[in-house]
Amino acid sequence: MYSAINALVVSLAASLVQASPVKIVSRQASNGAQLLTDLTTISGYWGQISPYIDNAEDYFGVQFVGLPSGCQIEQAHTLQRHANRFPTSSEEDGVNDETFASKVRNFTTANPSTSFSGPLAFLNNYEYIMGESYLTGLGASTEFMAGAQFWNRYGRTLYNASVGQVSYNASFANGTARPKPVLRTTSQSRIENSQINWALGFFGPSFQVVPDATVANATSDFSVVVIPEGGTENNTLASYDSCSNDNVDAIGYIGDADVYTYIPVYLGSATARMNAYAPTGFQFTTNDTYAMQSICAYEMGYIGMSDFCTLFTEDEWAGFENTLDIEYYYDYAYGNPTGRAQGIGYVQELLARLENQFILSSNSSVNSTYDNNSSEFPLGQLFYADLTHDDIIVSVLTALSVDYFREAPSLTQFPPDPNRHFILSHMTPFGGRLITEVIGCSSADPPPVQNHRTQYYPTQYGYNASDAPNKFIRMRLNNGIIPLNTIRGGACDGRIDGMCAMSSFLQSQEGSYALSNYDFACFGNYTIDNVGSQGQDYDGTISAAGIEQ
Repeated sequence: MYSAINALVVSLAASLVQASPVKIVSRQASNGAQLLTDLTTISGYWGQISPYIDNAEDYFGVQFVGLPSGCQIEQAHTLQRHANRFPTSSEEDGVNDETFASKVRNFTTANPSTSFSGPLAFLNNYEYIMGESYLTGLGASTEFMAGAQFWNRYGRTLYNASVGQVSYNASFANGTARPKPVLRTTSQSRIENSQINWALGFFGPSFQVVPDATVANATSDFSVVVIPEGGTENNTLASYDSCSNDNVDAIGYIGDADVYTYIPVYLGSATARMNAYAPTGFQFTTNDTYAMQSICAYEMGYIGMSDFCTLFTEDEWAGFENTLDIEYYYDYAYGNPTGRAQGIGYVQELLARLENQFILSSNSSVNSTYDNNSSEFPLGQLFYADLTHDDIIVSVLTALSVDYFREAPSLTQFPPDPNRHFILSHMTPFGGRLITEVIGCSSADPPPVQNHRTQYYPTQYGYNASDAPNKFIRMRLNNGIIPLNTIRGGACDGRIDGMCAMSSFLQSQEGSYALSNYDFACFGNYTIDNVGSQGQDYDGTISAAGIEQ
């Protein structure tokens, strides 16, 4: 029995080591003309469909990353993205992939005597094997790991774990039951399945000291609120449902048109290279070549292998990621008039939790039916876990006015600037997470600590819960500490370690709802005349006074 448990723990530890904080150097293509074959490097260019990897703690420019003496994390809120999924039904995503695969299959079926050659010979017998939108097995494992990591990084100290405790314990030390934590998810399949697997990792029913092969009590230690997705109901974790204008193509999908503008900018040479191995009668287009890059990423996220991945240079992979950055910046961030509106609902919920208040009525995507009571919106939990989509995380950062990320991707530059700030593989990879830490300190101005310090137990560096009246906020995006001093208005200026006094953070968000112009952005009668963004930055909002009626 022990050997089986030990093997599982060793496997889990190895995975955690792979995801542990390491310094990620700004990417510079060493030889942009050579085909890139290293899959670890390649997979770092897949934007929001990249596999999860921790950012280094200082990735976003915060150089002092240690927790100050006399301080400890007292509460943690994670906004957790679903992990690896199949392509969606979006035109530039799954539809383009399937169109290319059908084109190849139809040609090889109709022309059995001709064939693709060289590195494309596999296309002669290729079959598209992917489904649509659902979580994959590798995605489930990513979410399991996310839950286990959250326990290790936050649960241990929040719950003052005993020696060797590998997961949450539903009982206090005296044996009485703890209040059940409440997790939240949407009803969409990949989101709810992500919640299930995250919970397995955090609560640990599949790796207890005494194994339970039936995992009979897997859900007994917590409650789940499943918020409907897919209609027009309010849902902060899928806020586009209730924001009507976001579902108008000319408004909600500004960035999608820019994708097709940028594809020919960077894939001309690659497409010519593919055509050199194509049989007579088959012609690759740049959209076909783009589909090959996309299929590579999705096959890797499904079966962990693909014959498409080693056909491109590092510059071409950088170009692929830039298309995704463009799409999301102009669909969900500062480049879209609904960008703030889509994120403001979760911001309101975060602020309500920080201030220990229910939300009794809604003026945004908040569903006050859920948020006006302690059973579905409990206050004072030690941790919160909300499962969501990548675009919601992008919109939340926009609604918070974290202007570090207000840097539009270039619509024309190739190769793109590797040191730009808005890079989805570092913001919302599969399994990405935005974590808000509430930190209690004895001092109102604790000296910053430059280097990471592992917290082996809560009081290790002088923290005393009864002498920690000064509260701070620190936020992490995939482990990287977010520079809260870049929040517009300057309320969080003054510290170099990413921490912001709670009162200052709350002050920084006092105008966030007004800035979103939620009602007009989501329901106002306005049009966007441009095809694509034309590089226009809306600051994530729009108002009646700011446009011609």
